[in-house]
Amino acid sequence: MPSQSRVVVLDYGFGNVRSAVRALERVGAQVELTADAHAATEADGLIVPGVGAFAACMAGLRGVRGDQIVDRRLAGGRPVLGICVGMQVMFASGDEHGVRADGLGEWPGVVDRLEAEVVPHMGWSTVDVPVGSTLFSGIEQERFYFVHSYAARSFPLEESVDAQRFAAPLVTWAEHGGRFVAAVENGPLAATQFHPEKSGDAGAELLRNWVASLR
Repeated sequence: MPSQSRVVVLDYGFGNVRSAVRALERVGAQVELTADAHAATEADGLIVPGVGAFAACMAGLRGVRGDQIVDRRLAGGRPVLGICVGMQVMFASGDEHGVRADGLGEWPGVVDRLEAEVVPHMGWSTVDVPVGSTLFSGIEQERFYFVHSYAARSFPLEESVDAQRFAAPLVTWAEHGGRFVAAVENGPLAATQFHPEKSGDAGAELLRNWVASLR
């Protein structure tokens, strides 16, 4: 019997961490909820959850050296999955109420307020999945649960990557008053704007796909 993949859910004070832990355990991962830098760096996979304000999440991450942990893992090709604001902070910056805050800068681009009649975007939405996605394998037509007021509405790296030298990121899109980034798969770094842990069977299958990719 193959050993379980070891996953750390980073505990930095922002995120519905218990539901993420339970969801990962249900799909067969060995899960630890911790802010310990060594455990977070050495695990097979790292989950960066997040709810609330971009700037506050960044402050919380820096408080547990989460910025260094993510950077170190990605430099070594070790998988990271960001969820909701945990995805947003992977971008260069976030703009909330006219105040710009620096993100982790793993991707260029800015996270700002959705331009829609109803904000926040709350509920189940379909997504437009690119060919070749591992995260969405077998669930390309499913709906996922979103709750957010901000998002990345462009993905500059998708246009600027040198396709002859590097594999282009796989970007999944959704619509709410306009197009926004719903998920990204970019080498060891993946992220979802929606909450897979709240997305029923489809979300469980996405987490199962990610955990399976850790082996």
